[in-house]
Amino acid sequence: MRKATSAIKIDGIVDEQAWQDADSASDFYMILPMDTSFAKVRTDVKMTYDQQNIYLLVINYNGAPGPYMVESLRRDFAFLKNDNFLLFMDPFDDQTNGFSFGANAAGAQWDGLMYDGGKVDLSWDNKWRSVVKNYPDRWVFEAVIPFKTIRYKKGITRWGINFGRNDLKTTEKSSWAPVPRQFPSASLAYTGSLVWDVPPPDPGTNISLIPYVLGGLNKDYTNGKPEKWRGDAGLDAKIAVTSSLNLDLTVNPDFSQVDVDKQVTNLDRFELFFPERRQFFLENGDQFTNFGYATIRPFFSRRIGLGVPIHFGARLSGKLDKNWRLGLMNMQTGSQSETALPAQNFTVAALQRKVFARSNFGFIFINKESINYDPDKVEAGDPVYSRFNRNFGLEYNLASANNFWTGKAMLLKSFSPGTSGKDWVHAANLQYTSRTWNVGWQHEYVGSNYKAEVGYVPRTGYIKFAPQVTRLFFPKSGPLLSHGPQLTTTNFFTEKMDRTDNELMLNYGLVFRARNTLNVWASTTYIKLLQPFDPLNYNVHTLATGTEHSWSTVGADYVSKPQSLFTYSLSARYGGYYADGQRLTLGGEFGYRFQPYVSIALSSTYNNLQLPKPWGNEDFWLVGPRLDVTMTNTLFFTGFMQYNEQLKNINLNTRFQWRYRPASDLFIVYTDNYLPEPYYVKNRALVVKLVYWLNL
Repeated sequence: MRKATSAIKIDGIVDEQAWQDADSASDFYMILPMDTSFAKVRTDVKMTYDQQNIYLLVINYNGAPGPYMVESLRRDFAFLKNDNFLLFMDPFDDQTNGFSFGANAAGAQWDGLMYDGGKVDLSWDNKWRSVVKNYPDRWVFEAVIPFKTIRYKKGITRWGINFGRNDLKTTEKSSWAPVPRQFPSASLAYTGSLVWDVPPPDPGTNISLIPYVLGGLNKDYTNGKPEKWRGDAGLDAKIAVTSSLNLDLTVNPDFSQVDVDKQVTNLDRFELFFPERRQFFLENGDQFTNFGYATIRPFFSRRIGLGVPIHFGARLSGKLDKNWRLGLMNMQTGSQSETALPAQNFTVAALQRKVFARSNFGFIFINKESINYDPDKVEAGDPVYSRFNRNFGLEYNLASANNFWTGKAMLLKSFSPGTSGKDWVHAANLQYTSRTWNVGWQHEYVGSNYKAEVGYVPRTGYIKFAPQVTRLFFPKSGPLLSHGPQLTTTNFFTEKMDRTDNELMLNYGLVFRARNTLNVWASTTYIKLLQPFDPLNYNVHTLATGTEHSWSTVGADYVSKPQSLFTYSLSARYGGYYADGQRLTLGGEFGYRFQPYVSIALSSTYNNLQLPKPWGNEDFWLVGPRLDVTMTNTLFFTGFMQYNEQLKNINLNTRFQWRYRPASDLFIVYTDNYLPEPYYVKNRALVVKLVYWLNL
């Protein structure tokens, strides 16, 4: 990549001399429907730079007549439902971490942090600008990305890079550097090279201050409390210690503008998982939160500051060099008088060392400490909290050079007052992924005394084995793109190897050339309860410890083709349930878009449970209509209502967002909670928040 020979205006008009002189990348490779040829849809990409910025120009030529397909102008759109172009950037050329930027054909922006070699965290948000301009035969995407927005090592002249294009009219997905169809186009194992004519310039002093002010009003109708006014202010700061290592500071953070969680009907014996959405915890957060597995997470940032105030926090994260990666975080929360919760301090340290082509070793330490707190001096009637909880962990992440072999092996130990023995965790998995075969094995041991108070480990005291195998077939013609069976079995045992759970599932999946999908499946389930459980999750009438339950289930899931203005997905399952009962579950998500400005969606789930007395028959509805209005790609309105019959609650959340300059926003958030029967308001809140991003 050569330095720009003239100034560039971000307007989607290719009339600058710098673009005439820049090198061009074209001749994209097809990923879907099949990865054995060049792409049929033409895409041309140019990049250049000056002392402050990287510039990107993309000419996306029409693949077929007709309008482009987009959801809306909402940021961080769903990849499969939009005509779009994405840039995948690996500034360390380590094929593991990086940044992604892009846009859909209407101009909605996409940006995220890349981790684990091919995943993108879209919750990350930073300063950059782009414009999309539509022409009869093409759409042009032009963007400017400041060097201060990304992290990179000084002196490196070769970055990993790839470009991805999704064209819904032709159902073609393509990339500049070829990527096998079984992997996402974001896979950093298959990047090409961006070669600089000279090392990228030093971004210089890189300090950002992000203050906020807010005012709000809330009222608790259930307890008859008067209106409570709220005024607050806080500050975040981003300080580049080096061009690849960043220090984040926060004082009195507020997350009132964060999207509400999408509720689910809870028929599970264990705690449900809801992802982190708060901006401060996200940048380079994968080094902390991806340690472990989905149900063995020693660190889960949502344990910090939900329901209690965060006074301040700091995080140092990034690359020390091409092989070493560091993450340090400390957060201080305040006390809460209503629950007698003491002030607490949270410290997390993570260190990662790259080995071989794309693998790494990782270490993590987590400490939760209650400040000036002695459980022996708790007043009668008050809950008792632990003085401390600590976790140490080691992990090896395997990723072969071609990404066909992936896996993980980890060891964890917890330290808590009054516990010793059976406080270890060991788990490992290995997976082979080719175009036609996907074969995997996973086993876990979690000791009965293992505690991760700042983690997400819903189940302890078990040994688990979970093998799975998938075989895909690829017809040369016809409506099917691929199809094949998948067999999985999940087996749980006690620490003494007594069987407690077993599920065997056979699934047959079909992927059509129009990108609609159908899965049909059947399963058998066996559960021996290790503690009392209410199958309705009301905790009123419970099944006894030691009772055994088994049943069979059949189900199907269908997702419509994404090219239509009206899209939908349907799911159904029918079979047995606890106590020789029956369970019917029907689900659906329906969406219609008046592109690119309005998107309407409705998600709904219906559960019918037929159980013997004392439970009887029970119906649970969960309905969630959502309205997204995107007046421009900087002006958004979202309205989201959720009716949860199991919780007997109606929640209404509306959010107005005006991005009046890059990464600076005005939010107006209104929330209501109602009791459906008899219908009345439970609580109500209004917040107005102004955020300003200042670069020094």
